[in-house]
Amino acid sequence: MTAATTSRPAAAGAVPDAGATATANAAPRAEARASRRAADASSGAWRRRWRRFWPPAAALLLGIALWQLVIVVFDIPGYLLPSPQAFAETLWEQRVAIWEPTRVTMTAAYLAFLLALVVGVAAALLMARWNLTERALFPYLVIVQTIPIVAIAPLFVVWIGAGLTTNMLIGAMLAVFPIAANTLMGLKSVDRNLVQLYAMAGAPPRVTLFTLRLPGALPSILTGMRIAAGASVIGAIVGEFVAGVGGGEGGLGFILTQSAVQMRISQLFVAAIMASLVSLLLFAAVVLLERVLLGRWHESALPHDD
Repeated sequence: MTAATTSRPAAAGAVPDAGATATANAAPRAEARASRRAADASSGAWRRRWRRFWPPAAALLLGIALWQLVIVVFDIPGYLLPSPQAFAETLWEQRVAIWEPTRVTMTAAYLAFLLALVVGVAAALLMARWNLTERALFPYLVIVQTIPIVAIAPLFVVWIGAGLTTNMLIGAMLAVFPIAANTLMGLKSVDRNLVQLYAMAGAPPRVTLFTLRLPGALPSILTGMRIAAGASVIGAIVGEFVAGVGGGEGGLGFILTQSAVQMRISQLFVAAIMASLVSLLLFAAVVLLERVLLGRWHESALPHDD
């Protein structure tokens, strides 16, 4: 038999290779599975968003309904408690005029928050580094937190004068303690075994601080920032109450005082809602920062299914 006879053409009715057929069929199935997984992930994300959204929305609608019901049942006059409709009308009428006081309060509150963040974290770093510093500084942080702010605000007016600086400092006084206390707790809660491991490896304190202690303390720092977000706005408004920034330079605190004196309750409600929005915006920014910094590794920022 010659070599030519060993190479024969494939028969016309030969069965195709099974491996090639399986590979060709597997690709569409894999694409279909990937598409289903993507659809399931998208659907799950929407369900999680809906579960987060509907409880506060339902609570808001229920609160408005109870508000209207109380007015109707007890026949409360509008000058004591305006109806939701009257409040909405006042909010629409004041939509331009209320912006300038809101901007003044927002500026003072946000600057107070930033000042408290810098001072609070710096104080916590010093107290975590040296025990003597903690024993020297922490009692005074507690004192600053417990002093009635309405008692200290007039002193700032005498020393500095009424204005943005005074309101910013008063807001920072209220906001610095939660940041400092939570940061200190986070720095001191880092695993001692890891700290000793860094020391055994000869890592300098600066490396240990920036690669171990601060990342480990981030959840506590952000918790303090959440608390401080509301405290800084409260402090700025209290400063406007007591210090008295009047006229066109007045903030929401001035509008609240003026509305209460003149018994303009609808306008008082509008100013209170705007103050809440200023605080909520700052709180939302902290929550967004928390998701960016912790969302991929810390349990508190990971999504949970109910």
